[in-house]
Amino acid sequence: MGRVNRRIGKSSETANVTADGTGGGVLNAFIHDYFNRSGNVYNAPGAAPTGIVATGGVISDYVTGPGDIYRAHVFTSSGTFAVSAIGDLGASVEYLVVAGGGGGGGGYYGGGGGAGGLRTNLSGHPLATGNPSFTVTAGPTSYTVTVGGGGAPGAYGPGSDINSTGDNGAQGVDSYFGPPSTPEGITSKGGGKGMGRGTSAGGETAGYSGGSGGGIAYRGPAVGYGYNPSTPGPVLSATPLPSPYPITQGNPGGAAPPASPLKFGSGGGGAGAVGGDGTTSPNYGGPGGIGVQVYIAGPSTTTGIGETAQWFAGGGAGGANGPTIRTGGVGGGGNAGNSLVAGDDAESGMSGTGGGGGGGTSSPNPGPGAGGAGGGGIVVVRYQIAAVATAKATGGAISFYGGKTIHTFTGSGTFETTSAIPAAEVVVIGGGGSGGFYRGGGGGAGGVAVATNVPFSSPNPYAVVVGAGAVNRSSSAGVDSTIATGPGHSLTGKGGGSATLPHSATIAGGSGAGVHGSPSPNTTGGASNQSTANPGAPFPITPYGNAGGNAPGSSPKYGASGGGGAGNAGDIGDGNGGGDGGIGIQLPSTFRNPASATSLGAPGPGSGDAALFWVAGGGGGGSIFTPVPSVYGGAYPGGSANYAGAGGAGPEPAPGGPGPGMNATANTGSGGGGQVSLNDGDTTLGGSGGSGIVLIAYPT
Repeated sequence: MGRVNRRIGKSSETANVTADGTGGGVLNAFIHDYFNRSGNVYNAPGAAPTGIVATGGVISDYVTGPGDIYRAHVFTSSGTFAVSAIGDLGASVEYLVVAGGGGGGGGYYGGGGGAGGLRTNLSGHPLATGNPSFTVTAGPTSYTVTVGGGGAPGAYGPGSDINSTGDNGAQGVDSYFGPPSTPEGITSKGGGKGMGRGTSAGGETAGYSGGSGGGIAYRGPAVGYGYNPSTPGPVLSATPLPSPYPITQGNPGGAAPPASPLKFGSGGGGAGAVGGDGTTSPNYGGPGGIGVQVYIAGPSTTTGIGETAQWFAGGGAGGANGPTIRTGGVGGGGNAGNSLVAGDDAESGMSGTGGGGGGGTSSPNPGPGAGGAGGGGIVVVRYQIAAVATAKATGGAISFYGGKTIHTFTGSGTFETTSAIPAAEVVVIGGGGSGGFYRGGGGGAGGVAVATNVPFSSPNPYAVVVGAGAVNRSSSAGVDSTIATGPGHSLTGKGGGSATLPHSATIAGGSGAGVHGSPSPNTTGGASNQSTANPGAPFPITPYGNAGGNAPGSSPKYGASGGGGAGNAGDIGDGNGGGDGGIGIQLPSTFRNPASATSLGAPGPGSGDAALFWVAGGGGGGSIFTPVPSVYGGAYPGGSANYAGAGGAGPEPAPGGPGPGMNATANTGSGGGGQVSLNDGDTTLGGSGGSGIVLIAYPT
């Protein structure tokens, strides 16, 4: 459980190692979980920009505690930061430049990949010391942004015994921010690659250096070094680290245990700490070195960028054969593979963090697993654009669109007014339900409550709760999302119903869960309870929620039904496959900023703007699956995800194992997909539901 779903919304993309870092992975959690504005115009009426005017990346404005407004440009792929004007707040910008993480080593006991180098000049940050200031000029002037991709994972060689070989991972790719084709900018070095197992005769002689050093593997005797002028070290020899890289960017990888020839994989270094050493008693790999926290894209509560509230550059964990799965460092480092699962590959570093990939590990036949890919890097540039906040409240991520001020809560917090708001528009979406296992029904979407003319007095704090999606194999619904709207009243989006154990009743929710496939005794999908969630509200509310799909009317009944969505009920399964999840709804037009089309919600039907900003779709239903098509299964294993970020049913299983349900997208409130079963004994997990969201808009 430590590895599976360790991070909700983590990208499954692997990164390439092209020179410009393109394809290094899109930071899915960042796109779906935080930012809600893209463009180059600050369009709050009466608040003309007084700071720098620039384009590039995905843009978000936010308010600091003192009431200053900052603009952050976030690049998860290479691009251009183009400056067209300098305002009266100065020409200095603050930056975060993180390189791609190193790939983890493959085979038995591979070393974890080192984190990508991290550099920042953020005011007050401990790592800002020694990093230069950065002043931009108008002209217009364009600055190059190169986001380094993560290093490829190390594969494993033939054989299943201790003499199996494994390849080294690949080095992470450098990231850069500065003038084109000059050395005057800010370069962060790619993370050191984790070592593969080598051969029974010896292995590599040292870990690989990088932004943070890669871990060593089985039989490897030395460590890889990070870019630190006080501790120069070898790449694969006694050669000093190259210059000009005078600034510390990371830490060395861990060392091998000195007292034994069995030297289990050590962790890759992180921006905040050295990678952990491998041990022989017990036979554990070393954990990845932790990264660092950099609050450059919003307040400390922001969770949509980096890992766990803006942590970056964690090292990958080293592999071993003990019962404990070593974890990557906080900041996107990948976990090691599971030694108790045959051929289990290590976890990749998180995209957009520069985290190192985990190391491969031993396992039962047919052999060890591969290492994990390094996570792609990230570049963030921010500057102040106004001295006094124009928003009438604080809390969440604040943006301006269509003459409205919009507060987006992707995590719980406080909406605190500084001026009275007589009529706000509010959207509350509960966390989605989980899909079931063993021919599991699809999870129901979280309920949606859309309210208009909601009054907020001033000055007052209003508590906001963003409900979590139900975790796979859950026995309860997703968590309700709420916002306090006055004395004795809260606006609530109910958590979606989960498809529980096969012989248990389906759970009601904002939208209900689907019915399991046979032999489930249930015939009726879970009900929706959203319409009764807000009795006696003193303002108009429109509820959205539907029931999960029912069981088929005739045999065979091996196809589970889809979970209900905000737009309609889940589809009924049949003997040949599961039913699709119920469709979601589009967010109200107030929140559909076309300049940030991917910021909120997920794709849906139609084209152009009609295909954007969909939320609260039901999860697809699972089914039985047989390798040979028959009346009980076949090439269509289950219901698909029906837009809005819902989880699809499990894919066609590999020989010998079931197909786990797909997780829903975070901050959509969508349901998780049901599991596809090969036989009656399958207990693989269904997909987790997506977390909810709370949106508030009022005239600027």
